[in-house]
Amino acid sequence: MIRNAVVALALSLGLIATVACSGDAGSPTPAAAPPTSTPPSARATQPAIAPGLRTPDAGSTGSSESTSGPKQGGIFNTLWSDPPTLDPHLVTDGTSYGIVIEVFSGLVRLGPNPSQPFEPDLAESWSISGGGTVYEFKLRNDLKFSNGDPVTAQDFKWSLERAAHPDTASTVAEEFLGDIVGVKEIVEGNATSASGIEIIDERTLRLTIDAPKAYFIAKLTYPTAFVVNRNNVESMGKNWTDSPVSTGPFRIKEYRIGQRIRLARNDNYWDRPAYLDEVVFNLAGGVAMAMYENDEIDTTGVGLADLDRVQDPTEEINKDLVDVPPNFAVSYVGFNINKAPFDDPAFRQALNHAVDKQLIADQVFSNLVKPAYGIIPPGFPGYSADIKGLAFDPVLARDLLNQSAYANPANRPRIVLTVPGTGGSPGLTTEVVADMWRQNLGIEIEIQQVEWATYIQDLHRGRLQAWSGLSWQADYPDPQTFIDVLFRSDSGINYGGYANAKVDEYVVSAQTEQDATKRVGFYNDAEQIVVSEAAWLPLWWGVDSKALVKPWVKDYAFSSLTIAKFKDVWIDK
Repeated sequence: MIRNAVVALALSLGLIATVACSGDAGSPTPAAAPPTSTPPSARATQPAIAPGLRTPDAGSTGSSESTSGPKQGGIFNTLWSDPPTLDPHLVTDGTSYGIVIEVFSGLVRLGPNPSQPFEPDLAESWSISGGGTVYEFKLRNDLKFSNGDPVTAQDFKWSLERAAHPDTASTVAEEFLGDIVGVKEIVEGNATSASGIEIIDERTLRLTIDAPKAYFIAKLTYPTAFVVNRNNVESMGKNWTDSPVSTGPFRIKEYRIGQRIRLARNDNYWDRPAYLDEVVFNLAGGVAMAMYENDEIDTTGVGLADLDRVQDPTEEINKDLVDVPPNFAVSYVGFNINKAPFDDPAFRQALNHAVDKQLIADQVFSNLVKPAYGIIPPGFPGYSADIKGLAFDPVLARDLLNQSAYANPANRPRIVLTVPGTGGSPGLTTEVVADMWRQNLGIEIEIQQVEWATYIQDLHRGRLQAWSGLSWQADYPDPQTFIDVLFRSDSGINYGGYANAKVDEYVVSAQTEQDATKRVGFYNDAEQIVVSEAAWLPLWWGVDSKALVKPWVKDYAFSSLTIAKFKDVWIDK
């Protein structure tokens, strides 16, 4: 009965998934996105199977066919959505992140491959002392902002303290910078300067953290730690991102809301200048495959409806097809543990056991997604195949519901599941999951759509009862970015308010554990508790997928983590 309902629903809606940094919670997730998600406008206009991003050493599209090598010039066109922010210190979503990392930069950045996870950026080198608590960064010579202003250690100190200041209203500053001595006092409004951020000289910055933490350098790759131009910010006030001064390989040339963002080459960039003249992000929407075939955009994911055609070697478009590996992300349905009925673990467990994820993967997504029964994705540091998830078991689901405080529908509060969107279908997975809850448990839910920026704001403020439409993608290659950041009880990114003293004990122990095996063990123990208590309903991990890239686009790199990539792209036509 459920199988028929799933298949019928898939056929009637005529859509399968979405391409975006993270789209509908049931979608195959591509790789452009840190912490939260990509808005519904991107999901509506982009195709189904989203490309994950492969590391450059593992391969890139359009290897050079020209004997003359890379050429400077040309414009790269892509489909995008309006970013909630262009302020790096406020970034919490993949739509913003994908633009910000091309425009702004920090001391260090994610490296190109697993053997080199981090590399210098505006800092040419760094040293660690004080038993792992003191980091000293040496800036490159003659660093400049895009307007020609010099970049100094003072700019970094001001930027880091600005990110933490309550007036900036960053929801993630404490999580990403709070290890630095004195930053929490700034976040709490009790200080304006952090003693752990010291200027040694114009080119030397010293950061002191509260304990030796293996992941600290990784956190500095996130935009919260990026440098901004003080005069630019202070002179333009809240409108400074209308014309931002920056340090990345590109600068913002134009932003017309709902129309386009144009990035132009930053000629003051410290490294080799970008080859491209511009990158144009189309914000107006459209049907991605049609736009690709009309040469309006230069790359796109491949939807299930087009998969057979593009894989047919007799089709002209087949020559543009590339394989992309899964990104390190997990799609999920989130529960607010502080709101009934999700305050009852048995009720949450019942919801988990009532969803046949394998059936959905088989019948709806043609196995283009991998059912997730844990949090950390396969292939990511800290992944364990031994995590025991809450598998589909409708009998057990009904038993758990009957054991919960909300077995009687008369005592059960109204349940609202919020998804990002502005009308139309709330997403295939959301509807299928809701149907399974209805059929297997007799639980009715109301699906509510809200505009993307409001959705993100409500999520951060803990206003949502339950939510879908998100996937969480790793910000850096360390299990801390999944288990600690998402489920530690005092984390600012623990949107559901989940709290377990043992989980806190494990993740706090892992923060300073120097033995790598023991450290991963702490995270796995914490993950098992989180999964067993059904803090989430994990849905999907990504799988290998397909994308199309125009033959004139060269060296468009794919990576499982979100990295800046347009600097090395060039056009051969």
